[in-house]
Amino acid sequence: MTSATLTPKAPASPAAPQRKIRTPRSLRTRAVLGWIAEHAVLIVLAVLFVAPVVFVFLTSVMSSSQTLTASLWPQPFVWQNYVTVFTTVPLAQWFANSAMYAILATAFMLVSSVPAAYALAKIRFRGSGILFTAIIVAMLLPPQVTAIPIYVMWSQLGLTGSLWPLILPNLLGDAFSIFLLRQFFLTIPTEYSDAARIDGNGEFGVLWRVVLPMAKPGIAATAIFMFFNSWNDYYGPLLYTSENPAAWPVAYGLASFRGVHGTDWGLTMAMTMLVTVPVVIIFFFAQRVFVEGITLTGVKG
Repeated sequence: MTSATLTPKAPASPAAPQRKIRTPRSLRTRAVLGWIAEHAVLIVLAVLFVAPVVFVFLTSVMSSSQTLTASLWPQPFVWQNYVTVFTTVPLAQWFANSAMYAILATAFMLVSSVPAAYALAKIRFRGSGILFTAIIVAMLLPPQVTAIPIYVMWSQLGLTGSLWPLILPNLLGDAFSIFLLRQFFLTIPTEYSDAARIDGNGEFGVLWRVVLPMAKPGIAATAIFMFFNSWNDYYGPLLYTSENPAAWPVAYGLASFRGVHGTDWGLTMAMTMLVTVPVVIIFFFAQRVFVEGITLTGVKG
């Protein structure tokens, strides 16, 4: 037996695993799946929020015989519904009333609430804490508590049946707006105000030249809150304008339209879409400053 026979053979080394070559298509698929996994919750929430809007729009272009049936797709699309609502009710007048209500209420709120919030945030005076507590209490007080005495006051002034009882009180300030603006003003460093006072500016000059330019996001966010609240207000117009259809805003007009034309859901949904469009457009163009204002609003006491 030779030595070559006795030498054990070395075990064969296992073949190296072949690396799987990923094609550009598989890489794209993997990236898409990774993006979906990362944003799964946001996608679900987006679907939940968008689905009702899509349903309302599709219903708004259906005929009266097709609405509230198993069919979810209009056959055919009845675009005439958007014209019919203007001829059925004074929708243009209701839009004008809502625009007047929302714009004037927002303007009056800014004129009165900005100085009040500045005084509470940047000026030290006796009783400021008590005044701020009173504003918090007013903000938390349900409007139904004071509805009767306030209604009696406006009726004695002869302003019931119009939107003025809802617009004029904003000249005295809005509790929530004062609170929100005060919290934003507190985030502005006091050094800027002190420097302006050293330069000879009074409190109005400090507010106008220093605080307002730096507080634009907070003021814009507060104005958007007030505008949306006025545009969507139903309880106030129900209380003061129910007996005068010429003074109805779109929110109250839509509720009344649904009561009169409850069986024609195509017209009702068409009017709902028309009422929603201005709010969506305003938020679309102002969302950046709105989000910035809400984000930068502090919680200092």
